[in-house]
Amino acid sequence: MSTSKKYVIAIDQGTTSSRAIIFDHDGRIVSTGQKEHEQIFPKAGWVEHNPAEIWDNTREVIGNALSKASLTRHHIAAVGITNQRETTVVWDKNTGKAVYNAIVWQDTRTQDIVNELAEDGGLERFKDLTGLPLATYFAGTKVKWILDNVEGAREKAEAGDLLFGTTDSWVLWNLTGGTDGGVHATDVTNASRTMFMDLKTLSWSEEALEAFGVPASMLPEIKSSSEVYGTVHGDQLLREVPVAGILGDQQAATFGQAAFEKGEAKNTYGTGCFLIVNTGEEIVHSKNGLLTTVGYKLGDQPATYALEGSIAVAGSLVQWLRDNLGLISSAPQVEKLAETVEDNGGVYIVPAFSGLFAPYWRPDARGAIVGLTRFANKGHIARAALESTAFQTREVLDAVNADSDVPFEELKVDGGMVANDALMQFQSDILGVPVIRPKVIETTALGAAYAAGLAVGFWESLDELRNQWAEDTRWTPELPEEERERQMRNWKKAVTRTFDWVDDDVR
Repeated sequence: MSTSKKYVIAIDQGTTSSRAIIFDHDGRIVSTGQKEHEQIFPKAGWVEHNPAEIWDNTREVIGNALSKASLTRHHIAAVGITNQRETTVVWDKNTGKAVYNAIVWQDTRTQDIVNELAEDGGLERFKDLTGLPLATYFAGTKVKWILDNVEGAREKAEAGDLLFGTTDSWVLWNLTGGTDGGVHATDVTNASRTMFMDLKTLSWSEEALEAFGVPASMLPEIKSSSEVYGTVHGDQLLREVPVAGILGDQQAATFGQAAFEKGEAKNTYGTGCFLIVNTGEEIVHSKNGLLTTVGYKLGDQPATYALEGSIAVAGSLVQWLRDNLGLISSAPQVEKLAETVEDNGGVYIVPAFSGLFAPYWRPDARGAIVGLTRFANKGHIARAALESTAFQTREVLDAVNADSDVPFEELKVDGGMVANDALMQFQSDILGVPVIRPKVIETTALGAAYAAGLAVGFWESLDELRNQWAEDTRWTPELPEEERERQMRNWKKAVTRTFDWVDDDVR
């Protein structure tokens, strides 16, 4: 390792923005570049991104991060990538252009495809194979939709001209040359979110591909989460720097939280909310609505598996209050507005904008605000919006406890919403266990940086990374148990009011 190469850069291609974050050897942030991309909503339940805009923004934020720190490619040891996981891009390998917008993980247009595939074997048809129930959430049905609905796409795919990938693959392919020899690969964590990967063999399943009608030639090569996939190509600012780490965003956050041991866990509060528990080398199938997924795989070492509780809407509910209702003009204002009232005033918001994910898996649910009276005001709505994230997390944690031999004693947290002290205190109150925020809350990007740095010898071992983790703030429960359980009963009552909303009358 050259002494001049003192940093690792992580590209965090997220749901609402793309970021580049440069870390030093101590895992501290040196500089950041960030740019939001457009959220495209062509119809109710449809959510899209423009892949070309994502790639342009990625290049721009890399430049911003380097220039802010007065660094060049000669200072960078490796590039790591982390990404919104199930969001699906299909592109022409000859032109480098996407044949359709990226279909985002929140998109629900593929429910008919889910129903059709479930006719033979039910929603759990592929669960033993892939760890996942049939749902619109995962990439598989999105690829099928593009092949079935975009003119000429299936013919091109059958001819071997189209490539599929989640956004890590899209960024990697473009970074490493695109049409000029770009590397078409993904890592095991992202592959485990497609519905196409066999959890045991970590390879694409012919059975699943045949059922979905997706040609194997479209799929990226499955690699580990920490190895050199290729180098940055051409005239780019990072040219010749190795791209050496890929982790889906939630797995990256778990890695960044140094949750390397079986039983360790974290909860990330981002656009959605995702609780991941390390289950070691064992594949654990949940009986309580959790997903089985790959946690990470380092080079030639065996894969580490995990259980995950996925919540579709968390930070995006605050975004909705800002952009759709105009209740606030910036996301941080939600905390101040929530603090204008003593409690939620009996108001509960269930943000089932695209159905409910874990532990319910109810695509027929839709969002509801319940308990409204003339007493309720915008402060109560702001507070209910924040509390909904905490309530949903409690339900997922209850599912983890039901699946696990050892109950949770504390919860490590990260993501943008953990800057909200009031929310974190309420989270501890409603869970009844301490909630711990680390000093570096950008754990998603940090995890990708760690994976890349390990591959090139920038960091030597997991023990070295574990020693970098440091606690910043700890919240402990203050709510009496009786009140905690009363609020949970009301929350569950609110959730049941959202069921069965989507039927033939609702488009």
